[in-house]
Amino acid sequence: MDQERQRVIQEYVPGKQVTLAHVIANPDPVLYTKLGIKEAGAIGILTLTPTETSIIAADIATKAADVELGFLDRFTGSLVLVGEVAAVEMAIEAINRFLGEKLRFSPAVLTRS
Repeated sequence: MDQERQRVIQEYVPGKQVTLAHVIANPDPVLYTKLGIKEAGAIGILTLTPTETSIIAADIATKAADVELGFLDRFTGSLVLVGEVAAVEMAIEAINRFLGEKLRFSPAVLTRS
């Protein structure tokens, strides 16, 4: 039996979006150890595309609130912020607002656990 095969090629085509915007309030201290970052009241996690946007987001975050960069990867678009809960939320809201209004990104809903 001769079956016709289809070949599917998948490509990653990033849009202009904040894919994930999440705050972990009062995380278990072991999480800081596993991530290798300084302990604080909260951890903020963002995923952005295009991936270089993480650089812009980090600048916005540190200017908008009293947060520190826990991790930034311009190749994956990952950004981790640390600070007090209110400061991390304020930083993420500022990122969403700037990227949405100025750069016409699709922002993500800020979630919290």
